[in-house]
Amino acid sequence: MTDTPTADSAAAPIKRKGVKRRAFLIGGVAIVGAGLFGISIADSNAAKDAKARIAGKGEHVFATWLKIGEDDSITIYSPHTDIGQGSNTGLAQMLAEELDAAWDQVRLVSAPAEASFANVGLGRGFLGEMTGQPAIVNGIPASFLSFIARQMNLQITGGSTALRFTGQQTFQKVGAATRLALIETAAKRLNVPAAELTTQDSKVIHAKSSRALRYGELAAEAATLSLDNAPKLKDPAQYRLMRQSIPRLDIPAKVDGTAKYGMDFAVPDMRVATIMAAPVRGGKLTSVDTAPAMAIKGVEKVIKLDDAVAVVAKGYWPAISGLRALSPSFSDGDNAGISTASIFTAHDALIAKGKADNEAGEGDVKAGLGAKPIEAKYQVPFLHHAMMEPFALTAHFKDGKLNIWGGMQDPLSTKMAAVEVSGLDADNVTFHPMIIGGSFGRRLPMYMEIVTQVTKLAMQLPYPVKLIWSREEEVAQGAYRPQSSAVLTASVTDKKRIAAYQNDYVQPVSAEDETVFPYILPAVSRRHFAHVSNQNTGAWRSVNSTQQGFYNESFMDELAHAAGEDPVVFRRNHLKAGSRHLRVLDEVAARSGWGSPVPAGRGRGVALVESFKTIVAHVVEASVGEDGMPKVHKVTTVVDAGSIVNPDAAMAQIEGGTIMGLSSAIGEAITLDKGAVQQSNLSDYQLLKMAQSPLVQDIHFLNSGADMGGIGEPGVPPAAPALANALFAATGKRVRNLPIKTQAKG
Repeated sequence: MTDTPTADSAAAPIKRKGVKRRAFLIGGVAIVGAGLFGISIADSNAAKDAKARIAGKGEHVFATWLKIGEDDSITIYSPHTDIGQGSNTGLAQMLAEELDAAWDQVRLVSAPAEASFANVGLGRGFLGEMTGQPAIVNGIPASFLSFIARQMNLQITGGSTALRFTGQQTFQKVGAATRLALIETAAKRLNVPAAELTTQDSKVIHAKSSRALRYGELAAEAATLSLDNAPKLKDPAQYRLMRQSIPRLDIPAKVDGTAKYGMDFAVPDMRVATIMAAPVRGGKLTSVDTAPAMAIKGVEKVIKLDDAVAVVAKGYWPAISGLRALSPSFSDGDNAGISTASIFTAHDALIAKGKADNEAGEGDVKAGLGAKPIEAKYQVPFLHHAMMEPFALTAHFKDGKLNIWGGMQDPLSTKMAAVEVSGLDADNVTFHPMIIGGSFGRRLPMYMEIVTQVTKLAMQLPYPVKLIWSREEEVAQGAYRPQSSAVLTASVTDKKRIAAYQNDYVQPVSAEDETVFPYILPAVSRRHFAHVSNQNTGAWRSVNSTQQGFYNESFMDELAHAAGEDPVVFRRNHLKAGSRHLRVLDEVAARSGWGSPVPAGRGRGVALVESFKTIVAHVVEASVGEDGMPKVHKVTTVVDAGSIVNPDAAMAQIEGGTIMGLSSAIGEAITLDKGAVQQSNLSDYQLLKMAQSPLVQDIHFLNSGADMGGIGEPGVPPAAPALANALFAATGKRVRNLPIKTQAKG
């Protein structure tokens, strides 16, 4: 989950202030044009390096990502990390479909964290969305984009990009091009026209002569051919693997326990370390008496870092016991005056001052608002990722070489971060990617300290060391979704139409390039006011769409109520006729029974959000219990992601995203006092429990034929506003501040 941009709203063209990225990015291609020959050579060398790293005896490599063995084995190398989302199975389906591979011969493994495996397809997809010119980007030579991907150390998993970028831009094309190379080779062997050949189940077949050749016996020669850069892909009507609910490749090992996570990893003579950083971010370690830790059996060393202290021992229990025995002193970095309340006060002051850092929109909003506009202020807290597996990286520095093992969302950038910290050459640092026990955006190296920490420890120790963050450290030292505020202002005409709409919001960075406002209005203003606290903030599942979805969809309900209009009808009247958004809204209303009676004490709420090119609408049916806490009875969901590769995997992602969105709305919050996080564990960072989860989740996918959207993140954003709107329908009380638990008794 990274800070990835998506398309701007078609309904509200953007008038930006600041850098013109389209001109910069596309112009940059022309600037380096003279160097394309050198770049082409570098690309060829990268391909040779990739082949040398993965090709064994009797194995032949195609376009870096595919290896076919003479025994007919098919190995796909994924530049994406398995975080439990199932996207690697989808990637394998996409490549194997175009290759016409026998599925039982396919296996998928993690690509090495090396520059030769930088993800050019991801770069092409990102660049197309950032510039808004995918046709121009598609015309850029692949060698140039590959060069850029290597310079950026691009191996990120996040932003719902695996299938829609890597899958479509690279894996389908590699599968199709390799299939053509195999056909060309078979045509020569059989002395028949290539047009007479077909492929199926890893064989090239000549029906007229009843002859067939296995991919394995063609691979060596086919791998010497130049692959087509733009092969024709299958018509979806021909699919045998894509759009099928094929069981995920990763599940058997996770069920039988053979799958190994970073927390499981072990090597001979390994020690275990754990760490405590300054509780107030920005603070430094000023002093620590190491004797209490060293007195504990099994503790071997206490290491002081600039802003933390670590204890190294023969196991985790003596390490954490030694750490708890210490009483380190830390400075506060002059941040002791920061609190949750002070941050919200700063937000209010910025909006009142009125000097935005970024503005977008169209029309005369000031004139449209009139003398008596409708105004509402919303606030959301810092949110923690609360991943199941706390951080655990193992590192070993020996004979001038550093090896690191663990699960990270960007293995190549992790390697290069370790290169920078260690001072070693890149050839002497190896990162070994492993599967991840949850992340939601947390395990990106730019948002975390553990890579630096474990590298520094390993460089000082004669044996391998596994650094484990305790749950307490992981909660208190997060890279949270930002604490954010918004003041929304609008006016509604006597014809129940919005005349003007203004969204003034405060958070560290602008959400403009990522979030979509789908409503057609005469005048819209979106103004970003930048505020940075002492906390480390970063990507959280669905990134900025959670805040903006809550603000806009809650306020749309308020405006519908002020206009005396049904919330679904009110939204319909502001959506483009025939649009995907309108179809999704109509479908969710029909499937949820919108407008029909609900049991006493219950209410229905609706929300519609587009994120990562996917449109999701939720209708939540909820009530309030005797304890004042919301109870979700049913969630009806309609999703338009263009097309779906694996329906079961997509269903699981929407289910999980919905529950995560409800959990964050009901009980989750990171709060600050005297500059430090107040929460210490999952006991006081309250995740939704199974008994609180929706009793029914009714999910439907629309195959609109639009460009493929993401699926891992878009289920989250509509959940909070749909719940808040349902609670208003049930109680007449508006929820403008999250989490809801803070208002349960109010």
